[in-house]
Amino acid sequence: MTLRNALVGTLAVVSLAACGTSTPSSDSGKIQVVASTNVWGSVVKAVGGDDVEVKALLDDPSADPHSYESKPADAALVKDAKLVVFNGGGYDDFFAKLITSDATKKVEAFPLADNHAEPQTGAPDADGHDHSVNEHVWYDLHTVGAVAEAAANELGAIAPDKKPAFEKNTADFKAKLEELEKKVDGIGKGKKVASTEPIAHYLIDATGAEDVTPEEFSEAIEEETDVPAAALASMNQLVEGKQVTVLVENTQTENQVTKGVVEKAKTAGIAVVPVTETLPEGVTGYLDWMSKQVDALTQALKA
Repeated sequence: MTLRNALVGTLAVVSLAACGTSTPSSDSGKIQVVASTNVWGSVVKAVGGDDVEVKALLDDPSADPHSYESKPADAALVKDAKLVVFNGGGYDDFFAKLITSDATKKVEAFPLADNHAEPQTGAPDADGHDHSVNEHVWYDLHTVGAVAEAAANELGAIAPDKKPAFEKNTADFKAKLEELEKKVDGIGKGKKVASTEPIAHYLIDATGAEDVTPEEFSEAIEEETDVPAAALASMNQLVEGKQVTVLVENTQTENQVTKGVVEKAKTAGIAVVPVTETLPEGVTGYLDWMSKQVDALTQALKA
């Protein structure tokens, strides 16, 4: 889902709880890293280990990431960071605007994706976001590995004496990503799924399952506009008629329409697999979080 100009509310700038970080301080002796979300923050933490101190601006598992409004304190954090990491692709434009120095080392995930130009809805919206792409690349396991490698390179340039440790951490992290890739590869071939929002697009695609969500439904949910009656009727028919094996639900940005679809799916006996846009409470990092989602999706597709 894209970030809107009509931002509502604010999120507290808190530390990356899943990684056990605190407010970055130059006194700690650790490399100060600021990430747009705790997803990317956790990837850098996996690479940097105890040698990095990570701050994520979006770190509230109960909040809608699209409600985030940057504050002056955010700009100060980014300015003082040795490395910044963000998604790009229109997802976290607020963060890109905080990077005011060309000298700041940065890792942007979206340009590292191999296959990020699959059609979604076709044209830029009123906020200037291009829906011909899917920007949720943290669900593309190969791209996550590329981000880890890029982070290791940047961290190694900052602290050359720690480079071997960063490279080993990255190798270990990527090996576990590859295990997840093998687990999902082709598991959904011949199956159909629907999604309340297309945030897990890449993960679903890796399973080989066909996402048959009506395009107009996805577009309306992403744009937070009224879902056309015909699109809603088609979506309801998919779940009530058991035409899909799984319904993938973004639990972090649900509304009355998506709640209604989820209830219909449960009533019909359709497996509902929850996904989120940031790390929820109770997970230790990216691998723990993604492993749980992969397990839930693969088990549902096998049923």
